[in-house]
Amino acid sequence: MISSIAWLPRGAANPVPSVADPPSKEEIEEMIKSGALEPSGDGDSEEDDEDMNVDAAKEADEAAHALEVADALGRTSKNTNSGTGFDDVTNSLRELDMEHYDEEDDGIELFSTGLGDLYYPSNNMDPYLKDKDDEDSEEVEDMTINPMDAVIVCARSNQDDVSHLEVWIYEESDDGDANMYVHHDIIISADPLCTAWLDCPLKGGEKGNFIAVGSMEPSIEIWDLDIIDEVQPCIVLGGIAEKKGKGKKTSIKYKKDSHKGPVLGLAWNKEYRNILASASGDKRVKIWDVAAGKCNITMEHHTDKVQAVAWNNHAAQVILTGSFDRSVVMKDGRIPAHSGYKWSVTADVESLAWDPHSEHSFVVSLEDGTVKGFDIRAAKSDAASESIPSFTLHAHDKAVCTVSYNPSAPNLLATGSEDKMVKLWDLSNNQPSCVASQNPKAGAVFSIFFSEESPFLLAIGGSKGKLEVWDTLSDAGVAKRFGNYGKQKISQSRS
Repeated sequence: MISSIAWLPRGAANPVPSVADPPSKEEIEEMIKSGALEPSGDGDSEEDDEDMNVDAAKEADEAAHALEVADALGRTSKNTNSGTGFDDVTNSLRELDMEHYDEEDDGIELFSTGLGDLYYPSNNMDPYLKDKDDEDSEEVEDMTINPMDAVIVCARSNQDDVSHLEVWIYEESDDGDANMYVHHDIIISADPLCTAWLDCPLKGGEKGNFIAVGSMEPSIEIWDLDIIDEVQPCIVLGGIAEKKGKGKKTSIKYKKDSHKGPVLGLAWNKEYRNILASASGDKRVKIWDVAAGKCNITMEHHTDKVQAVAWNNHAAQVILTGSFDRSVVMKDGRIPAHSGYKWSVTADVESLAWDPHSEHSFVVSLEDGTVKGFDIRAAKSDAASESIPSFTLHAHDKAVCTVSYNPSAPNLLATGSEDKMVKLWDLSNNQPSCVASQNPKAGAVFSIFFSEESPFLLAIGGSKGKLEVWDTLSDAGVAKRFGNYGKQKISQSRS
């Protein structure tokens, strides 16, 4: 499934990503020690089962190696099994007569005087080297990310216990037929739950291209998206320092200031670019300095899992958090001891978002299929006082897992649900009306995200694991109500 999606700003990615150096011996030992190379699982299997798995893996490796050798010698049958594979190797070695390989055969000229001995004044004239240069240039061209390419990162969990980040290229065309493909992917150690892109220059320079990943583990991994074949994150915030025992007798020691539960929500602060907020199943919200690699603030104002977190687009110190305790809390990061302002809701919080066009408004989506809008100017510091929502929208038949405001068109909100539907709403005058709806064939919808540069492109991911992009402006209802904002964005980009 796809649990989280993020659009990268155009030009943020390195045009030609670099390839990671192979890990050193020390790095491999550290990964083994940390358990990063261990497959995910409950860890409660019996020792006999583990021994059987080791023996089976050893036998499988031996058989695979034998088949590779046989294939290299040109002796592998299409229907080869492990037994005939070993026979083929034996027969092939016998035919080569390896015991007498160093005895001279008068019938063979070891050093040819044919075309291989030709000398070329330039490498460009050598057909063998020229072909290789052409292949190298084609490979570089395929890996090049053009400045106008749209880049999407999606976090994916697979049934085979391999989780990874996929970096997609989305190429728009004048005829309306877009081209999408995976540029590269990054294998990660645990099932991802949330992501947040950030440009904090963690490796020097003015800006970087990184993504923070929250997962079922208590740690937050930050990966460099400009490096291919990387095996370790560049930064890990928190996590497990030591684990002893198995099953119910497991004893866990956490790193300093770490979360002690899965990381369910992440939010990067665009103004204070080294600041990242995290929400966790341990009921806590943490504010991290990613450049220093440490936690600055821990807030404990919720009584159940904290599912979502978001920074205000206009007041960078103001943060919003939503929890399974059926409340939303707004706090000022500069005064974390203040109790903040609280809104009670009717079900568990699934997601929330600030309105990018207003510093006073936000929406929260709930497990019961509703979406509520609030104006913070009506908030009351007295927790016992009930704050009335600006509107309540019965948006879906099941949980509304994700919401996204359109960055260009005011009052245009997208919602995605476990009922497999994505809907677009006009929130004008706090009287929501459905403009368009679609079943994107993504299964239960877990993540949707409008693009900043192409604001009517909506990326969609869900339980079927297929990334979809909906050009919402192609819908007649959307074009009629919000088409002018699309034209404004096109004229701005051309100017």
